[in-house]
Amino acid sequence: MSEDSCIIRHFSHYGELSTSDKRLLADLEQSPTEVKGDHILWQEGDSAREFCTLSRGWAYSFRHMEDGSRQILEIYLPGDIIGLREFAFKERLTGVAMLEDGMICHFPHRRLISVFRESLTLSTIFFAISSHQQALLTERLVNLARRSARQRLAHLIYEMFIRLERTKARQGNSIRLPLSQQHLGDALGLSSVHVSRTLTAFREEGLLLRSRQRIELPDPGALAREAEFGDAYLNDGIDHFFNH
Repeated sequence: MSEDSCIIRHFSHYGELSTSDKRLLADLEQSPTEVKGDHILWQEGDSAREFCTLSRGWAYSFRHMEDGSRQILEIYLPGDIIGLREFAFKERLTGVAMLEDGMICHFPHRRLISVFRESLTLSTIFFAISSHQQALLTERLVNLARRSARQRLAHLIYEMFIRLERTKARQGNSIRLPLSQQHLGDALGLSSVHVSRTLTAFREEGLLLRSRQRIELPDPGALAREAEFGDAYLNDGIDHFFNH
């Protein structure tokens, strides 16, 4: 059992794990797999038999539309769990692809049953993770439906800023954002040209500075105000369940 296990590190974010909890999680983990950028982990309609943990690198889920366009639905950061939502389904609801080189760890769905049977804490964390992912999707829907192009882009960048802080992957007010303008457009329902113009406007207004894959926020609060950002959907945690 290794404390470096990607799933143990991720679950520890939600609460303190006992030795037996860690052993159950370690038993789920199979050999980590190196994957290249742009690699398709699975396509929509594929058999859903496992979920995985993203140990290193970024990934995203997507749907191909009838007109040939692509809608990016979720953006996964190192430590995130991918495919958990499809535990109750026979087929994949979306495709998943790597944004960059990384590493994933596989966990067969069928082996979750023993975890649910043996650990209340882990069962609660699995449910909390699923709830957290649903909250991210709900906020993405609001972002697409009710915010301007400027607000959409500001909101997504600031959300990444907050999520990376919580995984200790942020350097001050600077983050690495390995999303191309096309990826940003596909996630926000915008053309890459519109994304480029908006990023240029943000730079000219001093809201952000971008150099290749790195973005610096000179005044994070200003970008949050531009996005009308509310962080309630990111304030996850289950400690209150076990403190009574």
